[in-house]
Amino acid sequence: MFFKKIPLLLLFLSITVFAKAQQQLDSVLTLQQCVDLAIKNNLLVKNSGTTMERDRINLQQARENLLPTLNGNASQSLSFGRSQDPTTYNYVNQKINYGQYGLSTNLLLSNGFSYINAIKQNALAYQAGKMDFQQVKDVTTLNIIQLYLQVLNSEDQLTQANSQFDASKVTLDRETILNTAGSVAPADFYNIKGAHANDAANVVNAKNNLVAAKLNLLEAMSVPYTKDIKLVRLPADKSPTSYGQTPDQIYSTALGSLAQVKAADFRVQAAEKEVQSYKGKLYPTLSFGASINTNYSSTGTTSFFDQFRNNYSYGPGLSLQIPILNYFQNRNNVKRAKLDLIDAQNVNTDTRVQLKQQIELSYANMTAANDRFNAVTDQVAAYQEAFNATQTKFNAGVITADIFVIAKNNLDVANTNLINARYDYLIRIKILDYYRGQLTF
Repeated sequence: MFFKKIPLLLLFLSITVFAKAQQQLDSVLTLQQCVDLAIKNNLLVKNSGTTMERDRINLQQARENLLPTLNGNASQSLSFGRSQDPTTYNYVNQKINYGQYGLSTNLLLSNGFSYINAIKQNALAYQAGKMDFQQVKDVTTLNIIQLYLQVLNSEDQLTQANSQFDASKVTLDRETILNTAGSVAPADFYNIKGAHANDAANVVNAKNNLVAAKLNLLEAMSVPYTKDIKLVRLPADKSPTSYGQTPDQIYSTALGSLAQVKAADFRVQAAEKEVQSYKGKLYPTLSFGASINTNYSSTGTTSFFDQFRNNYSYGPGLSLQIPILNYFQNRNNVKRAKLDLIDAQNVNTDTRVQLKQQIELSYANMTAANDRFNAVTDQVAAYQEAFNATQTKFNAGVITADIFVIAKNNLDVANTNLINARYDYLIRIKILDYYRGQLTF
């Protein structure tokens, strides 16, 4: 009976697998989903996350350095021949089995605030690590947005190429009928046929560009390539408008919001605390300690447990360690920490200089993209009017096909450029939004 059910079971499994495969092939990804997958899978994001976790552990350890220590010790030894009995301090000539056991604790009372400043240093380093982590995620997000828009751009280019192909096919069919009837010059027919072949090649190129754009996006997301993957469309048909802020305003906002700037600020503060921490080690260290000890000897007259209970001693103590001459390590550590501070300050200054330059360049690119979009929009309108007039004349047989093809090519190129200009502007806008800390989907 069981074997009779196997074909039905296999059929059910096949249908299930096929349904899941279809679901995967027909899956539609939003921009948010693409960003989430990229952040989840990106190696740089993962590495930055583990680095941040190390910084957190360092902070935890710096805090725990203030806790008292507690250590136990135990030793067991054998002595043969003439030796001193460690319990009676008398010399005997026999085998002695001797054990020592104890507990000790130590609590730091003062060390020139070295540990306190080390805690502050590691806390600031941890904050810098969190900002680095956020910076990597922001850059990954911006990269995915650009690649996502490039896929949409490629889709629009393919739509445009197909539209041009369909339109030229209508013209070619008309010219084919006329050519068969001998009502059109051969040169006109072959010009139209060549233009249609060029449109077919453009469709092939557009398809390849779309595949490449999807590959780039999915590679950045670290997911397997699926040729039938679909993306949710964005309102990309909105006409570009002037950006609402100046470069100086964007820069001012970036100084207070960009994770990269905050990380550089935190590292300067951490370096300052590092200098203070090493300076603290130039001062004496005062600590409190206490211990309890007991012992056992085979020469004793009582049992192990009686000796363990009766031989114990305990007591507190204070320890003062004054650094006088230790290979000048502490002073050299202070000097190195001051150099670390200079490096952090230089990086902080350079971060601001580069940020200013990048914003100025990005703003110039955005302005150029806006101007280019407006110029190409006017160009499309002009070439559309020219094409309409040329098409009317060509259909009436007033002009030859070469003039018609030129007008058609001018309009096709202008429409293609308009699509590129629109998406180029959208990408430039997203870059400026990133600098303002207002990157949205």
